[in-house]
Formats: sequence, structure tokens, C-alpha cells
Amino acid sequence: MGVAGGSGSGKTTVVERVKAIVGGENVAFLPMDNYYKDLSHLPFEERARTNYDHPDAYDLPLLKAHLNELFAGRPVEMPLYSFTEHARKEETQRVYPAPVIVLEGILALYDPEIRERMDLKIYVDTDPDLRFIRRLERDVRERGRSVASVIAQYLNTVRPMHLAFVEPTKRFADLILPEGGMNTAALEVLASRLKAATEAV
Repeated sequence: MGVAGGSGSGKTTVVERVKAIVGGENVAFLPMDNYYKDLSHLPFEERARTNYDHPDAYDLPLLKAHLNELFAGRPVEMPLYSFTEHARKEETQRVYPAPVIVLEGILALYDPEIRERMDLKIYVDTDPDLRFIRRLERDVRERGRSVASVIAQYLNTVRPMHLAFVEPTKRFADLILPEGGMNTAALEVLASRLKAATEAV
């Protein structure tokens, strides 16, 4: 399944809800942010200027290869990404195949080839002002960014890329979750769908 939506929309909350419904041991989780292209060969300043909200920022061939391996029942070594260094870490994380494979990211529903593999496509739809506040708080608290840099990035890349590439993928969603993890009724629908799917496996 795919969980898409704008930055700060609540995608991670939805994924945690999925794990709670079916059990974490039954979920192979791939955060799409870990599949940014490896730019460690570039100077830090150049990495910091990269547009990470454009589809070209992702290593889609590697992501597709890993999805294929998981579907085939084989584990993968998922790359890990440092948001403070704007580069891949040296270590990786082993992800084992599971009944439910979850791809989460702003562009999880963007690529047609990946999208076709999904049994369930979710778009987390949250108001722009709330998404921006969440992103601002997260980037300052967890990623060492200044308020000015977060605002500049939002205006220069995050917002225009959301309008150009992220929001249009909403039309591919099987289920749209307004307010994400705060939408109890929608999460109950999701729970019913997931339970039926896992019981059929």
C-alpha cells in the first residue's frame, strides 16, 4: 500500500495506525525519504540547495528494485538518510518481507510503475497552514534548521512542488484521509480494509 500526502500532513501517524491495526511484525515499512539519491560526493552547500521535493531527487530504480525483492519474499538493505547532512548514512537497515508492504512519502503515488503494485492507495489531505506549522516545528526541533531557512525552503520548493507533483496524485487514491491520523471515521474504514486483506493472506 502507498501512503502519500504533503509534507506535514500526518502520513507517519497513519502508518503508525496501520502498524497498530495489523501488528508491526506484519508490516514492511519503506519511508520514501530514505531513497533520496546519494549526493554525498557533493559539497554540503550544494546538497543543501537541492530541491528534495521534486521527483528527480529520488533514486527510483533502487526503490523499485527493493519493492520487487520484498514482493518476492526477500529482505532488502534499505538506505538511511541524514536530514542534517543532506546525505545517505553509511549504515543501512534490513527490512524483511511481510504481508503488508507500506511505502510512505510525499510522492508515494507519483510513479505509475510503483503505483500499479499497490493494492491500496491512500492520500492524507491536510490544510496547508497546518502542514506548514507541523513542518516548521519538526525541522527546527529535529533537523537543526533555522526558522528563516524553513520558510525559504517552503516558499521556494516545498509549496510549488506540492502543487505541481504531490497534490495531483490525490486523484489516484483509493482512500483520502482528511486530517490524517486525527480522522477517526476514516481510520476505521482503513482498519476494516486492512483486516480483510490480512485475513485473506
